[in-house]
Amino acid sequence: MEPPIALLLIAGLALLVLGGEMLVRGASRLALTLGMAPLAIGLTVVAYGTSAPEVATSVAAALHGQSDIAFGNVLGSNIFNVLFILGISALVIPLVVAQKLVRVDVPIMIGASLLTAAMGWDGSISRAEGLALLAMLLAYTIYSLKVSGDESKEVKCEYETEFGSRPQAEKPVPWKSLALVAVGLVVLVIGARWLVDGAVQLARALGASELIIGLTIVAAGTSLPEVATSVLAAIRGERDIAVGNIVGSNIFNIFGVLGLTSVVAPAGVAVSPIAMNFDVPVMIAVAAACLPVFFTGHLLARWEGGLLLGY
Repeated sequence: MEPPIALLLIAGLALLVLGGEMLVRGASRLALTLGMAPLAIGLTVVAYGTSAPEVATSVAAALHGQSDIAFGNVLGSNIFNVLFILGISALVIPLVVAQKLVRVDVPIMIGASLLTAAMGWDGSISRAEGLALLAMLLAYTIYSLKVSGDESKEVKCEYETEFGSRPQAEKPVPWKSLALVAVGLVVLVIGARWLVDGAVQLARALGASELIIGLTIVAAGTSLPEVATSVLAAIRGERDIAVGNIVGSNIFNIFGVLGLTSVVAPAGVAVSPIAMNFDVPVMIAVAAACLPVFFTGHLLARWEGGLLLGY
């Protein structure tokens, strides 16, 4: 007897959020102990860690032949991150971006979105294309770490306030942090499996396509860590963290989540014509909408945040 759909979905989402939180906390503490600067941790460990639920869910879906859920999760998460999370963050506090990196990252996010369209044009994203995406993620990470030292004092102080100062004399590797990472990963995997099972059952029960479920319920659910991170950062006045987390997560979703999913899936990730005709263009448009605001460093006002939410 299969467990109720609602129970699977709720339990899966709860485990994803819990596992993601444990992973981010453990990895952040470990990175500080190993001497990483708080800004570098925020740009990589935290931005990527909050996307761990997307990784777990898309990989689990692809391995079980549900490519529409895997691909829809990436598209839906990127759209949700900008329209909902950035919108609600701007409603909390008007966003002015001081972080120079974000102004470089937004064009990269747009380029990654366009690349998704190009790779999916033939109806699938192959293992070779997935490896290319992972190589781009590696290059992007190295670039982010390299130029993080050039950021302004204000931005560095903001990240240090959030993630803690670098330990001056931390000796042994903190086993508690490693254990937190390990347990977080296990919880993520279980949560992803339950969420995918629940999503498939819900699609069948409602007569909806797996793509629609992936774009909506699954995408919104796996984006909950980004919601928590960015909205809390906005409430604290940490605007660069609020925005940097969203942009970094969107780039990771394409290069990392879609890349890894395409590599581990037996035949790559299938891309439906419906997604190519509507959802991929929407993702590109949403990414491009960020360019005027971040590239010029202008204010993202509350009314603009409301507009994003409306879209």
